[in-house]
Amino acid sequence: MATTEFIAAIELGSSKITGVAGRKNSDGSMQVLAYAQEDSSTFIRKGVIFNLDKTAQSLTSIINRLEGELKNSIAKVYVGIGGQSLRTVRNVVSRDLEDEAIISEELVSAIGDENIAIPVVDMDILDVAPQEYKVGNNLQANPVGLVGSHIEGRFLNIVARASVRKNLEHCFQQAKIDIADQLIAPLVTANAVLTESERRSGCALIDLGADTTTISVYKNNILRFLTVLPLGGNSITRDITTLQMEEEEAERLKKAYGDVLYEEDPEQEEATCKLDDDSRTLKVADLNNIIEARAEEIIANVWNQVQLSGFDDKLLAGIILTGGTANLKNIEEMLRKRSKVEKIRIAKLPRNTVHAPSNILKKDGSQNTLFGLLFEGNQNCCLTETAPQPAPAPATSKPEPAEVHKTVDMFEDDQELKEQARIARLKKEEEEREAKTAAKEAEKLRKQKEKEEKERRKREAGPSWIQRKIDSLTKEIFSDDDMK
Repeated sequence: MATTEFIAAIELGSSKITGVAGRKNSDGSMQVLAYAQEDSSTFIRKGVIFNLDKTAQSLTSIINRLEGELKNSIAKVYVGIGGQSLRTVRNVVSRDLEDEAIISEELVSAIGDENIAIPVVDMDILDVAPQEYKVGNNLQANPVGLVGSHIEGRFLNIVARASVRKNLEHCFQQAKIDIADQLIAPLVTANAVLTESERRSGCALIDLGADTTTISVYKNNILRFLTVLPLGGNSITRDITTLQMEEEEAERLKKAYGDVLYEEDPEQEEATCKLDDDSRTLKVADLNNIIEARAEEIIANVWNQVQLSGFDDKLLAGIILTGGTANLKNIEEMLRKRSKVEKIRIAKLPRNTVHAPSNILKKDGSQNTLFGLLFEGNQNCCLTETAPQPAPAPATSKPEPAEVHKTVDMFEDDQELKEQARIARLKKEEEEREAKTAAKEAEKLRKQKEKEEKERRKREAGPSWIQRKIDSLTKEIFSDDDMK
């Protein structure tokens, strides 16, 4: 049976492009209805598209496979924006006010518009995270209604290279796929895995991906810092290939035997691992020496960025790790030793429940952004609901009316939305009645004016030719001469 109510999302990662379609349940959980995945290592690097044709072909394949499982067409999808160039830039906009003035909503909006209007060379402002407004010596989240002679708006602009969005949109246009919304991937991930308490208390979210590592810092429920490092799990894998093996084999060994704090037991026999072809063995210690060296570099860079944010001593909720590379054994312990932050946890699943077959749902944190995109979606992505066409009727019978394609309302069971729709319908009907009444009055007034105008012209024109002729004859007949 065709599925007619769903949200569709696509994540473009450095190792894979993943598409998913799901339906939100009343309890806030998500039911996965379709899933498809394509390797992207040959056309996406560091989270950035560099081969547009191959990306478009892969997107087309993903959509076709999803539509095959859904047995229906996809009208649009939600997509995440990320990549190496993504970062935040601080900006301050100040205004001097005449004497002591009350700060209005219009003034705050004007300050926000001025912030966006400031040009950033070769960069697009994707989103803005307002920090605080300084009025006098006080910092306020919302300054509207306060009195002051000077206001200072502090903003955190999320920027990326102009080509990132342009290439993304070009690929989807080439694949003939409409975009429901472009969402910033790190923000979506944060919404999926962080609790409100963690954001309020202060935390750092570290997303250890394949080609990149994203650092996001939150405090008082506000994004304070965001940057992307060009280092990830693939950096470790490529280092392992120096032991004379293919990347696929290196990735397998990393997952099976990797330990960033590996210590060999001197009382036991030296551990070894076999390669796939069984032609040779490798010492586990040698493998982990390489893994540890690169992991230390990644962790050092991560903690350095957290320190640059200025919030390294304000992380009361600690550090949250996510992403596929976060599954490396003892990676959280290495970060704990480096940062001296004791509170560290690994987020392997979104906060909201996801219902999916075991062969789809991976409990390793690598799908948090993908499912985050699904949870962010609020539009039905189904194209149309099409009923099966009836068999042709005999020539003698009356032809059946053509099937009408109707747009599906995925929120038809929402009572609140139903009530809103009913009120809107009544309001529209009332407006239509008022419009009809006004139109009748206007028509009546127009006719009255036409009648008055006709009479006025008649008066101005004087008697008609016939009336003048009759008057002339009358005067002749009853002239004084004839009466004598």
